[in-house]
Amino acid sequence: MDLIRKPLALALALLLLPAVVSATTLRYTDHEPLGAMRTRFIKDVLFPAIEKESHGRLKIEEHWGGELSTGYDALRTVREGNNADIGIVVPEYSAKELPLHQLFKSFPTGPSGDKQIAFFRRVYAEIPAFPAELAKNGVVDIFLSTGYPVAFFSTHPLEKLQNIKGTAWRSASFWHQNFLRNAGATPVTTPWGEQTVNAFKTGKLDGILVNIDSGYDLKIQKMAPEVIVSKELWLGHLYLLVMNHKVWNGLAQEDKDAITRAANTAYKVAGSMMDHSVEPQLDALRKDGANVRVLQHSEVTYWQEVTGYQDIQANWVKNQEAAGVKDVASTLQKVSKVMEEEMK
Repeated sequence: MDLIRKPLALALALLLLPAVVSATTLRYTDHEPLGAMRTRFIKDVLFPAIEKESHGRLKIEEHWGGELSTGYDALRTVREGNNADIGIVVPEYSAKELPLHQLFKSFPTGPSGDKQIAFFRRVYAEIPAFPAELAKNGVVDIFLSTGYPVAFFSTHPLEKLQNIKGTAWRSASFWHQNFLRNAGATPVTTPWGEQTVNAFKTGKLDGILVNIDSGYDLKIQKMAPEVIVSKELWLGHLYLLVMNHKVWNGLAQEDKDAITRAANTAYKVAGSMMDHSVEPQLDALRKDGANVRVLQHSEVTYWQEVTGYQDIQANWVKNQEAAGVKDVASTLQKVSKVMEEEMK
């Protein structure tokens, strides 16, 4: 009888053991090294939330600092799915493939923090052209990571914005270069990093228009200590965390739902964090020797007007339509409406 009871007991014990979770590993690519606020947020908040919400069914294999792909190749890398399943795509690095996504930076002012997140989420929820543009490129958006307001870092005091006339300013965005040109400044293009630092040292640059945190990270305040800021100054920089479309479609619905819940959790944390971290960043600039001045609303209005952004948008729309891009004017109109409502 023992010969019968023991196998039966063993079989019963095995049946009572918890089922082993079969995990799906998603390979992640990011062109930036782990360490800055955005990358730490993705690693410390979003990825753990995905694993938690999926009860361990989804695991993230992280690759930072361009290990799998450069920022300029990220869209192709995720679309092909050979080396990465998910990754960060910067729309302006893929302007040809994502023309409509270029519209985000075409506004000189906009919301910040939680309202900025609300803006982007509404755009993707209410304007089908944006998810469709991603789908056309074989990816689906998982999380919309945004940035901080843009700031003017100047080598000379800027008692008023009109003082940028006749001076040389760096900006990576073609939209902002046009804004600077219309305001009377001379736009200068230099690669980000050491070459930008050297441009200040040689006197090639009088200032730079860049988001607060990036300026601080590169220690721009050491060379251009006169800093003017406003939460209304809009950068519109978007880091799209996207997934290969075939990989997404291959996930069970419960795992898709888990990713959506994780993203919603991360959005709430991100909005609060961004709203509460602008002032500490400005204090850090001050401690590092910068003279920080917050613009009055009238000065922000002046900047909005002097940029002539609506004329720039209109010309860009004509050029894109001439190139065969569909629904450009109507998409701009819809984005402008959401922007106006989120700025109230």
